[in-house]
Amino acid sequence: MDMEKVNSMDFGEFVDVFGNVIERCPLIAAAVWSQRPFSDLEDLEKHFSAFIDALPQSGQEGVLRCHPDLAGRELQRGTLTAESQREQGAGLTSLGAEERLRAELNAQYRARFGFPFVLAARLSDREAVLRELARRLHRPPALELRTALGEVKKIGRLRLADLVGADP
Repeated sequence: MDMEKVNSMDFGEFVDVFGNVIERCPLIAAAVWSQRPFSDLEDLEKHFSAFIDALPQSGQEGVLRCHPDLAGRELQRGTLTAESQREQGAGLTSLGAEERLRAELNAQYRARFGFPFVLAARLSDREAVLRELARRLHRPPALELRTALGEVKKIGRLRLADLVGADP
């Protein structure tokens, strides 16, 4: 889909198409719609990122809490969004018993930071995801918040590229 098509979408269509660019945050797409016209994919992405950056810390943490745990309950229950299902297909859907035990790090991470571990899983393999989780678990909270939001933006960039049929 080209930018002309994106820019011509009415509010409802835009939110329907782009409402899960940021996981379970259609309000962000609703706000971004009002920033039309977009010159290109990078411009559209910039508006999603700017909205996240402008949120107070509590709102940013809320955006993070909308993400599922990697290889967590939602995956096991089959309740992930279609986008997260594709993204967690990076080897996370077939974790072995040893790796499931290591997934306990997810619970420790959530307890420490108050939001789930977020990583652009499509850009990593299973082993790298688990190493990164272990590494980030011990970071200062303010640094981890910035890092996690950066990962949300990477995920958003990939999802936008998927939607408009462009290379991220």
